[in-house]
Amino acid sequence: MLLDILGWCLILPGCGFLLIGAIGVLRMPDFYTRLHAAGLTDTMGASFLAAGMLLQAGLNLTGLKLVLMLIFVIFTSPIAAHALINAAFTAKLGMGRIDDRTADRGKGE
Repeated sequence: MLLDILGWCLILPGCGFLLIGAIGVLRMPDFYTRLHAAGLTDTMGASFLAAGMLLQAGLNLTGLKLVLMLIFVIFTSPIAAHALINAAFTAKLGMGRIDDRTADRGKGE
């Protein structure tokens, strides 16, 4: 029972981080800040979710797979974000605004 409660205490913040990251990707003005929002919250959200599911699963083969997934996400997500930002910087992508598709919702529809 205690492990279930602790598991949910990790799963819920993980879902919150992922939701905040999704909102950040939609609302941030340019590519760099969008990728910053996605990269940070993706790593934290996935880590919390995997840790919570690990507590739910226990020490078995599923738990081992969750640990391996957690290690993989912790190492690859920041590297992928850095590679994308480096590629955009090398291609001289400016810091200009990207059209916000959510700004005009509800106006004139």
